[in-house]
Amino acid sequence: MTDPAETSSPALELRYGTPGLPPGPSNPVINAILAHRSYRHFLDRSLEPGALETIVAAASSAPSSSNMQTWSVVAVEDPGRKDRLATLAGNQGFIRQAPLFLCWIADLSRLERMGEAHQQRLAGLDYLESFMVALVDAALASQNALVAAESIGLGGVYVGGLRNRPKEVAAELNLPPKAFGAFGMAIGWPDPAARAEVKPRLPQSLVLHRETYGMAGEDAAVAGYDEVLAGFSEENGMGRADWTGRMLKRVAGPESLSGRHTMTETLRAMGFPLK
Repeated sequence: MTDPAETSSPALELRYGTPGLPPGPSNPVINAILAHRSYRHFLDRSLEPGALETIVAAASSAPSSSNMQTWSVVAVEDPGRKDRLATLAGNQGFIRQAPLFLCWIADLSRLERMGEAHQQRLAGLDYLESFMVALVDAALASQNALVAAESIGLGGVYVGGLRNRPKEVAAELNLPPKAFGAFGMAIGWPDPAARAEVKPRLPQSLVLHRETYGMAGEDAAVAGYDEVLAGFSEENGMGRADWTGRMLKRVAGPESLSGRHTMTETLRAMGFPLK
């Protein structure tokens, strides 16, 4: 039972960059999750023996739709391969620096091979729903893995840039058809000399809906968050940029999607019919 005196109020305030939420129950797990931040600077230090396997065991403990377990992960430690993946993912140098780069795979290929072994055509794998299940499975597994890594003192950051050039990533990782590199995750020991702060998230008034979806007060809440995030960005040397401006630019058109605007055609070429 949580000690009534031990509440998550300070951690909640840090997560949203503003006070206002009532104090709630707290424990080390909740505090660790609330304290998440992205690390892009790592020490030149390997993970301890067994750490990777424990992290993957945590990933395997995530829920999976119908226990299909339609995910895989490719652990990359070879400097040459990390270098090539970093280039494919937008030339992000921290991928090269991290001792471990995890490539999370939406993987329907294992089930397809099972069907072939049993001389059964698994037509259900051809549908968008199956691909969505694989993506969700990979996302749930990866988040468990990141929480586990953070709990033993490691830090990490997701890398959506792995989707910039999915065919080349598939070739680098020797992925079979119906296996897609959904995103990466750089993992390592955080460099204490590099600043990494808890980034404020959207206020709960925008993401928490009770009983039905509501939009009352949305404009004011977004404006308030713009101020919070602009202040955070300025304090961390990134210039005074608000959330609205960033998001409008991020999804303004196909040119802002880092080459991913052709994803449907690419996925079909990689063995996902997406019916």
